[in-house]
Amino acid sequence: MTPAGLRDLALAVATEAGARVAARAGAADLRITTKSTATDPVTEVDQEVEALIVSSLLAARPDDGVLGEEGADRPGTSGVRWIIDPIDGTVDFMYGIPGCNVSIAAAVDGTVVAGVVVDPLHGDTFAAARGEGATRNGHPIRCTGVADLGLALVGTGFGYDPVERTRQAAVLAHLLPRVRDIRRVGAAAIDLCWVACGRLDGYYERNLKAWDWAAGALVASEAGAVVGTVGDRPLPASLPEATIVASGPALFGPLRDLLDAAGELP
Repeated sequence: MTPAGLRDLALAVATEAGARVAARAGAADLRITTKSTATDPVTEVDQEVEALIVSSLLAARPDDGVLGEEGADRPGTSGVRWIIDPIDGTVDFMYGIPGCNVSIAAAVDGTVVAGVVVDPLHGDTFAAARGEGATRNGHPIRCTGVADLGLALVGTGFGYDPVERTRQAAVLAHLLPRVRDIRRVGAAAIDLCWVACGRLDGYYERNLKAWDWAAGALVASEAGAVVGTVGDRPLPASLPEATIVASGPALFGPLRDLLDAAGELP
């Protein structure tokens, strides 16, 4: 199947999953447990939606591999592996805040070639196939051409561990006087897609997992953005330890250098 075919399959599956997410977002009866810390939640809907996505993808392509945030993990034999975040931004989902999303990427022999991010509460669907550009709700998108850090609106995210948050706050304090402003949406995939469509000029975040960035990074790069890391560590092998950076080409070097000067770890 071509990258466009994989994108279209992901689009159909993510759209169905997104409807399930929208129907339960902010519900009072969510069953919530935690993972790495008391502020790192998972709900039964995360698990249900991942099961729905996996079963739908494997029904169409039974020889493919899958990797999901909530535990789905099989290598497959086709060379295609699906990278799934059933609900990126679970805290947003719990509170009914727009930004929670379904993220599905397809990698062929380790290279991401298709990606879809469905943000149902905003009514946004982002999609990309390698070499074919990126879209929002079916319309082509492009990142901004902002070059001046002082005029750049920059998105970021924060970890769950208090020690890591303290370090992130120090980096943020260095950045804030030097950029237009900072935005915190609460979901890495949406931050990357917002770079792609020009709602953010740049984005950075440390300690992302593959399911956080795979689909959104392809959408951003297919929309003309540069996606890399502080310290020029190669993607994707350097993650999750590295700090990912995404922006239009003119802003990428200055933003990466500012993060380096702020003490963001390479």
